[in-house]
Amino acid sequence: MAALARRPVVLLGEQHDNAEHHRWQLQMLAALHAHKPDMIVGFEMFPRRVQPALDRWAVGALNEKNFLRESDWETVWGFNPDLYLPLFHFVRQNRLTMIALNIDRALVSRVGREGRAAIPADQRGGLSDPAAASDAYLRYLADVYATGHGQEEARPKKSDPAAVMADDKFKRFVAAQLTWDRAMAEAVAKARRKQPASLVVGIMGQGHVRFGHGVAHQLADLGVANTAIVLPIEPDTACTGLPPTIADAVFVVAPPQQVTPPPEKPRLGIMMERSGKGVRIMQVVKGSVAEASNFAAGDTVVSAAGQPIEKISQFITIVRRQAPGTWLPIMIRRNGRDMELVAKFPPTSQTELNSK
Repeated sequence: MAALARRPVVLLGEQHDNAEHHRWQLQMLAALHAHKPDMIVGFEMFPRRVQPALDRWAVGALNEKNFLRESDWETVWGFNPDLYLPLFHFVRQNRLTMIALNIDRALVSRVGREGRAAIPADQRGGLSDPAAASDAYLRYLADVYATGHGQEEARPKKSDPAAVMADDKFKRFVAAQLTWDRAMAEAVAKARRKQPASLVVGIMGQGHVRFGHGVAHQLADLGVANTAIVLPIEPDTACTGLPPTIADAVFVVAPPQQVTPPPEKPRLGIMMERSGKGVRIMQVVKGSVAEASNFAAGDTVVSAAGQPIEKISQFITIVRRQAPGTWLPIMIRRNGRDMELVAKFPPTSQTELNSK
């Protein structure tokens, strides 16, 4: 821990809906803070536009309810806030600097649809050009892309990586991922420039952290070297089988079946963005209620339970009101035609309503 605390940046990976990963992150923050009280904590969960809410929370000017409302939590992230609140309270209790690492997902989604080159420079959120992805990162992203995550379009199979990498849609997918990585790296680098004596700890998804391909790679391109990467692993992962370059350190945590998660709320299993006056579905999670109900990426949510939908928060509120085992009629627009789909929630919620 002392050695990690001497690094300029420490990135703590996570699986977003894994409660044990967040408990581990809290322990890591406490241990690092004991060695380096001068600490900045950055969160992937927040876009830069909500930084004023983070500033007010960190100095004790907001309660939980108002913090989640002012930071637009339900819209920008959507996972159960109980998973993250202990981390937020640690920052607040110790009066640490808290920074938003992300950008609005609309830009990332647009890059994924159009490609970075098609977006005018003044509409790129002020981001500089990302460093090119390494071959290893491209192979990892090709596996992610080929899995499909419930998307409706046909994609090349994992067994044909050359076909995956030649796909123009995959190239835009990579450009979107690099935009995401670059945004977080730039926020970390800016914090380091502003407070060069501080340790910056990043809380983010492990896909941005593993092997140093994502945020650490972009940080190096920005002149921030020697970033530490730390990951949680489960007991059934043999240490002898771990690639030595996956991280600087790994910590064994309890497997999900041994962990009591926070109380679950109804979950649909989609990722959304604002689109004009409506809500557009960016992605459908594989194995989710939404996939079983025939929702597809590109659908626009028109109404839910008979109520017009103009904001993501409206839709989330309606979904969260559903009891397990109920059916929710949702009107969507697909290819210019309106159609009604029925989301059938199981007796116990199983998949996450994401707005990431």
